[in-house]
Amino acid sequence: MSDETVRLTTAQAIVRYLANQFIEIDGQEWRLCGGGFGIFGHGNVTCLGEALYDHREELPLYRGQNEQSMGFAAAGYTKQWLRQRFMFCTASAGPGTANLLTASALAHANRLPMLMLCGDIFLTRLPDPVLQQLEHYGNPAMGLNDAFKPVSRYWDRITHPAQIIQSLPAAIATMLDPADCGPAFLGLPQDVQGWAYDYPVELFAKKVHRIRRQAPDTNEIADAAALLKTAERPMLIAGGGVQYSRAVAELTAFAEAHQIPVVETIAGRANLLAEHPLNTGPIGVTGSDSANAIAEKADVIVAVGTRLQDFTTGSWTAFDKAAKFISLNAARHDAIKHLSLPVVGDAKLGLEALGAALDGYKAPSLWTGFAQDQRKAWDTYVAENVASGNRPNSYAQAIGAVNALCDPRDRVVTAAGGLPAEVTANWRTLDIGTVDVEFGFSCMGYEIAGGWGARIAQAEREADKDTIVFVGDGSYLLMNSDIYSSVLSNKKLIILVLDNGGFAVINKLQNNTGNESFNNLIADCPTVTEPFAVDFEAHALSMGAFAETVANQAELASAFNRAKASKRTHVIVMKVDPYEGWTTQGHAWWEVGTPHITDNAKVRAAHEDVESSRSKQRKGV
Repeated sequence: MSDETVRLTTAQAIVRYLANQFIEIDGQEWRLCGGGFGIFGHGNVTCLGEALYDHREELPLYRGQNEQSMGFAAAGYTKQWLRQRFMFCTASAGPGTANLLTASALAHANRLPMLMLCGDIFLTRLPDPVLQQLEHYGNPAMGLNDAFKPVSRYWDRITHPAQIIQSLPAAIATMLDPADCGPAFLGLPQDVQGWAYDYPVELFAKKVHRIRRQAPDTNEIADAAALLKTAERPMLIAGGGVQYSRAVAELTAFAEAHQIPVVETIAGRANLLAEHPLNTGPIGVTGSDSANAIAEKADVIVAVGTRLQDFTTGSWTAFDKAAKFISLNAARHDAIKHLSLPVVGDAKLGLEALGAALDGYKAPSLWTGFAQDQRKAWDTYVAENVASGNRPNSYAQAIGAVNALCDPRDRVVTAAGGLPAEVTANWRTLDIGTVDVEFGFSCMGYEIAGGWGARIAQAEREADKDTIVFVGDGSYLLMNSDIYSSVLSNKKLIILVLDNGGFAVINKLQNNTGNESFNNLIADCPTVTEPFAVDFEAHALSMGAFAETVANQAELASAFNRAKASKRTHVIVMKVDPYEGWTTQGHAWWEVGTPHITDNAKVRAAHEDVESSRSKQRKGV
């Protein structure tokens, strides 16, 4: 090891290190960090900003409009890259950094890599209290950045320039680890950012990373194979981890070799094409009748790359209580849930090993045929659901119109409200890995920002394809400024704004639990004295996008074709009915808290109805 050093500030060293990290993907080298999203303030502009300027070609910096949406864009970017590359977000000390908390929680829940480089108070404390500092009388070391500890997989406050020699490799190792993957946070005190240190030159040598594939334990494979061989009604649950481990081909081969029906989680949508004969549909609360029908009869369930969230499991009522689970997951935490027989390891290697251990086992043809018949019936329902007719406009109709006209490689992005359920149920997958329904954190505001991040990533490899965003009026009003970002950066989006007059899906939940409509739809807000409609078209036009308003599905189809031909972000607005047109089939039970005591007869009846299904709930066995 050489004794040669180079004198740099802490900020300069961080940026130089990131610029020299690469990753091998399908035999090609890419810079591991695709760049960053930044809003400068006094806590990061003078030192980190100076360092980023000198590396603006290697690490392009996208100017954000809101720190929370920057984090969402970073999440959308890494999803498109299947967690193989990440973006950093930089924010100033104080409220700018605080705005990243929600985005960090989203990345944590979804197991997504994102690096946060955030300003912090002065380490010396000589100028205390400084602008935007939170003071804790009994703990002067505690600050706003400590709030990120619960929503980060890796957290550090850099109190000396030498610390990054250890901290940066540890942060990257966390972000690239299939089991521990998630956001990494580095708090950068404003004085420490500018302090200089003699760093070893080896720290900045080019490094090519490869994501680890953990082989499963042979004993766990043997136990799983022995259990699966006993199955008369086996089922595969394909989660988002299948795509992140690039195991779609292995999942498909495994299902075909053993004739096992496959159902998809929300994160696992687009693991199989819609027409694949073993694709039985999406499972759970926002699922399909077909997937839920086989789930309640399955005797052995192989869950691959899923954390078995309540929307997947129907709050653990979707399965026969006697069913046995095998969970193949890179994360031990997920593999052992609900007393599953765990297979801890990479999905690709695990499926290959489990398949080899099955000795030609195949599911009974009657069972596979039953699953296929259920899927055909579901397809018939979806076709009717998305069709136009003499009924009010619906989410499903808009989804059907776009689905029929988009390119197979176009990427679909949505999140929160009613659209995740409607897209999950009604979208027919045209190509692998083309659907991003953010429901790990179900985060309003992700749609447009996440779409922008996805488009940045998509443009790096598939510039001729489109990113299509479905967003409701509620999420649009919460966070829409990245329409402007997409125009500024020439990263075209097609955005469908489906206006139902408020938070209609929560109003539906409110009504379904016996409550009156209250404070969800604009028309039902007691403090609204004069309801009026937002001109979403004019608003989008004001941010530089093309925009138009359509009246029905036919007009939407024509507008979508114009959007496809456009070179700039194109926003299409359509009103949909808040009460009618919802997908009414395919739902599993979902546990929500309802009042055990009430004077309202409708609420009491709804509570009793909810509780009537609790007997089907698994209690961890």
